Amino acid sequence: MSPAVPDVRLRAANDRPLRRDGAYVLYWMIAARRTKANFALQRAVALARELDRPLLILEALRCDYRWASDRLHTFVLQGMADNAAACATAGVQYLPYVEPARGAGRGLLEALAASACAVVTDDFPCFFLPRMVAAAAARLPVRLEAVDGNGLLPMAVGDKVFGRAFDFRRFLQQALPAHLGDFPLGEPLADHRGGLAELPRGLAKRWPAAGPALLAADAQALAALPIDHAVGAAPRRGGPAAAGAQLRTFLDTRLARYGEERSDPDADCASGLSAYLHFGHLSAHQVFAGLAKREDWTRSKLKAVRNGQRGWYGMSDTAESFLDELVTWRELGYNYCAQRDDYAAYESLPEWAKATLAAHGGDAREHLYSLEQFAAAATHDPVWNAAQRQLRASGELQNYLRMLWGKKVLEWSATPAEAFATLVELNNRYALDGRNPNSYTGISWVFGRYDRPWAPKREVYGVIRYMSSANTVKKLRMKGYLERWGPVTLFG
Repeated sequence: MSPAVPDVRLRAANDRPLRRDGAYVLYWMIAARRTKANFALQRAVALARELDRPLLILEALRCDYRWASDRLHTFVLQGMADNAAACATAGVQYLPYVEPARGAGRGLLEALAASACAVVTDDFPCFFLPRMVAAAAARLPVRLEAVDGNGLLPMAVGDKVFGRAFDFRRFLQQALPAHLGDFPLGEPLADHRGGLAELPRGLAKRWPAAGPALLAADAQALAALPIDHAVGAAPRRGGPAAAGAQLRTFLDTRLARYGEERSDPDADCASGLSAYLHFGHLSAHQVFAGLAKREDWTRSKLKAVRNGQRGWYGMSDTAESFLDELVTWRELGYNYCAQRDDYAAYESLPEWAKATLAAHGGDAREHLYSLEQFAAAATHDPVWNAAQRQLRASGELQNYLRMLWGKKVLEWSATPAEAFATLVELNNRYALDGRNPNSYTGISWVFGRYDRPWAPKREVYGVIRYMSSANTVKKLRMKGYLERWGPVTLFG
């Protein structure tokens, strides 16, 4: 028998019964959009084996979510094509449904659940997904379980908000080792023995599966959908296959330089994994396992420390640097979103940060720009414009410049609250990894969350950490970056 999914990762979303005489177990794939290393899929397969029923996987893509665009749809559709192929190979019924019009998918989940023994889904703490799962839990006549496969540390273990990365890292040093032995199965579908599930009669006619053109993200097929066509597909391909290739590329060619060069735009040694982690095409467990294999690492190498300092996994310095981003900073955002419903609100910022920004709310701004000017990269600053052009064209932002990009919007907006809203809009509209707990970590960090007061006190910023484009150009290697994304005319 396969290992069970840890109880701490399971959440009963409603109090409905398990229906043992149902026709199949339904996995409603909404966040962990992959067939490998997936705790929710592993749980659904285990239930199907226990009940001796087939498994049915529903992966749906609605068209009315905020910021729906060719860019986001394409990335998800490319993943759906990978999942369709994997399920066909495994002999599992997979229904990829893409809404052709607003509201067209309404009733699909209920129609499938009516014949299900149970419904299993992904527990994701951000965007519209928590509301969607809660609404479904209230409607469905059968048990709905939500499974947390978001990070190495189950979200339920961190049962309070951590105000600093240091504090969360110290908590990880205490809590994470016990969970590093509980990894998801690499191939959960290999355990499926139930045969091919049969769809309820008439369902395929009302809610037809996405055809080859849609799964290929064909431009003509996308053009027929009521989504934003002005934000075009990004160069980076979506899907678990591309995610696996990107992980191998990072480990083979970029990891060795990551620790020392990841801030330099010209170094191009970022992992390139954030979009895949956001859409669930790759799990943090897969990344950690790949890194551990490369480092010849075992759990016995963990350092028995609880000092909150970096460098405690017992890996190389560059691997430790990457793990601090993958685990500490990434899961810090998941912790906040899991504990607070107001993570996307300016009002959720620390009191000291709101106080200093309010005290300087009336300070004169040398430059003021509208949302439209920011979106068009139409500011006076060639570095900021280059970063925005990169985001708009590629769906990605260079690691260090993402911080500067946010700081300048704070400086050039009429109010801090307006700046916050502008950053949410720009990031979530254009970034492949937007609409994620990490998005709100990065945006709120610009305004002081997870940071501390900094001297000297400045106009507009107060004691919020300051960054400048001029210093960035002096500090980092940027010639190639600026030649690609913007004018070469620099400061001084």
